[in-house]
Amino acid sequence: MPESTASVPVPHHSSSESGVLYTEKLRPSPWIWIVVVGFSAAGILMFAPISITAGIIAALVLFAITTVLLVTSTPSIVVDQDTVQVGRASIQREFVGAVTAFRKDEATAERGVRLHGLAFLCLRGWIDPVVRIEITDPADRTPYWLTSTRHPDELVAALSKQGSRS
Repeated sequence: MPESTASVPVPHHSSSESGVLYTEKLRPSPWIWIVVVGFSAAGILMFAPISITAGIIAALVLFAITTVLLVTSTPSIVVDQDTVQVGRASIQREFVGAVTAFRKDEATAERGVRLHGLAFLCLRGWIDPVVRIEITDPADRTPYWLTSTRHPDELVAALSKQGSRS
C-alpha cells in the first residue's frame, strides 16, 4: 500500500534543535493511484491472450515499477533557518527575495504564459497551488523558483520569517 498522500506542513519554532520551519512532501494524490491501478490492469488485458497468469504477473510488475517511480521521485520542500530546499535545488535564505502564492487561474498562468524560461521548476500536475520564490543571487541566472505546494500560505509564511544571519 502506498504511503499516505496527506502532506502536512511542519512548522517548528526557531528554538527547535533542527531549525526546520517548514517541510512538505509532494506525494501523489489519491486519483494518481487510481490511474496507476488502471494502468497496471492494462497489463492483464495485454497478456491475457497468452495466459491469464502472465497478465496478472504483468499487472503486478507494472504496479510495482510505477509505485517505486512515483515514491522515489517525490520531491520535498524544506525551509530551515539558513537554507531553502525544493526538490534537488538548495539555496541560502539570504538569496531569497519576494515570495508569492498563486491558486487556480493565477497558478495556471504562472505555470504557463507567465513562465520565465530560466526559472527552476518543481511542479506536480496533481497539486494546483504554486509558490514563486524570487532568487536574488547575482551569480545565479535563475530568476525564480516555481514550486507546487498544498500549503502555499504556510510556505510563504515560513519563507517570510527571518533566517539566522551569521
